Amino acid sequence: MSTDLLDRIEQRTRLAGHNRLALLLFRLGGRQLFGVNVFKVQEVLKRPPLHSLPQARPPLLGLADIRQRSVPVLDLGSAIRHPESLTAESDYLVVTEFNRSVQGFLVSAVERIVNIAVENVKPPPENAAGSYLTAVTRYNQDLIQIIDVEKVLAEAIGETRSLSAEMRQKAVIGSEVRVLIVDDSRVAQHQIQGVLELLGATCVVLSDGRQALNYLKDLAKRGEKPSEHFAMVISDIEMPDMDGYTLTTEIRRDPALSDLFVMLHTSLSGIFNTAMVEHVGANAFVPKFSPDDLAEGVLLRFADLGLMDEE
Repeated sequence: MSTDLLDRIEQRTRLAGHNRLALLLFRLGGRQLFGVNVFKVQEVLKRPPLHSLPQARPPLLGLADIRQRSVPVLDLGSAIRHPESLTAESDYLVVTEFNRSVQGFLVSAVERIVNIAVENVKPPPENAAGSYLTAVTRYNQDLIQIIDVEKVLAEAIGETRSLSAEMRQKAVIGSEVRVLIVDDSRVAQHQIQGVLELLGATCVVLSDGRQALNYLKDLAKRGEKPSEHFAMVISDIEMPDMDGYTLTTEIRRDPALSDLFVMLHTSLSGIFNTAMVEHVGANAFVPKFSPDDLAEGVLLRFADLGLMDEE
């Protein structure tokens, strides 16, 4: 089954830029379906032997030897506190790449890959605040919950390192440098905003491309020029309702927005297609999550605008 799944993943990459999402569906015990973007999946394996780690605590279970490298393995059901996972056997390992690191997640069953229109992918219910979901959708009437893997990793392995002292010394002239952040993960929002505020920027944070596009259009309708209001837009790619590719395309199509500087910032680093970034008209791309790399890209933009202190 894993061979068939992986053979189809490459075909699904053609969906990029068409506001569609390919999800690998799996279960964590019980009937509930969960999903993860196939762009983040390297392979699916039967559960391999695990090597224990000193002082490791659940959901981190140990290391697996996969293709001559040691990969940390997490019990995903335990990580998101899914009650039905407590009595289920975790027979499969989904090997993924997030934020420049490779890790495996144990799941009880792997189902199939499905194509979903991003407009049918919605934010989780408001009462799900604090949960481990970034979005929900439906396929053949089944509810699919999309897991906030960035939150899982931040809690299980630890927050990504902070901005270096060298980058912290950089400064921006004035206090009216605004940046629009668009990301559906609260963990990612917090990480990005933290870096930008250390650089002296003020942030507006939104959760998906549709919100961002409407916000920018409303700004233009009020007579403000969005490219003067915001020094740049930093957008995730995988988001509910409207993805980052489509947001960038729509920005370029609108004469009132077309001169905005757009940086795409995503955990889809493993198989990211640079040609797609250029095709949709993004100005820059930075893989998640390196605070210094993000800061460097932001500071280059600020320097182009003449916002940096002269040394």
